[in-house]
Amino acid sequence: MKIIAKFISIIFHPLIITTYVLILLMAFNPYVFGAQQAKARMVLVLLVFFSTFLIPGIAVALMKFIGLVDSFEMEDSKQRILPYIACGIFYLWMFVNIVHNPDIPFIFSAFILGATAALFIAFIINIFSKISLHAIGAGGLVGIVVLILASRFASGMLVDVPLLGTYELNVLAVLMIVLILAGLIGSARLILKAHEPKDIFGGFFLGFCTQFLAFIILFQWLN
Repeated sequence: MKIIAKFISIIFHPLIITTYVLILLMAFNPYVFGAQQAKARMVLVLLVFFSTFLIPGIAVALMKFIGLVDSFEMEDSKQRILPYIACGIFYLWMFVNIVHNPDIPFIFSAFILGATAALFIAFIINIFSKISLHAIGAGGLVGIVVLILASRFASGMLVDVPLLGTYELNVLAVLMIVLILAGLIGSARLILKAHEPKDIFGGFFLGFCTQFLAFIILFQWLN
């Protein structure tokens, strides 16, 4: 069980969730990104992967190399302070560079803003409790799918917000899948005894809610 839990923790590392979300949005409707060629879409995926996973990962690896952190698991919450700051800055940089890009849909910009907010809020919470970053990522993943699903039934404020246009996937089925994944991720962290249940539930709640908060704030700002 621990081997499976470790595998789940690796493939659903919180920083790589952003890349998964981008691929998922492209699966819903690739043309809303303004890059109709598969090669152009792949370039965007690689850019996001490097900016939100690989480069922050290298930064954390350098911190370990010079002794600022003892291990990549960072079991001591105090060792998470600098990685939180570094990752938050990289995500903020990504948001600033895509928010006014006409080839990037509103929904992905909102997701990046939500992820950035979650990182900085988690940085503050980390002072008092070792909140689960894996759970934050899972909550953000569920949150973005719920927002897409809500757009099909929304009225009022949401009706004029261009999310993804015509969907090529069954959103409800995708929601069921990501809910199962969120449960697996949380269970994996508990099996590995990396967190207590309150850290898992708190992380999921934070990741989920910051997506809705970012959506509303960004909508008001751009309109």
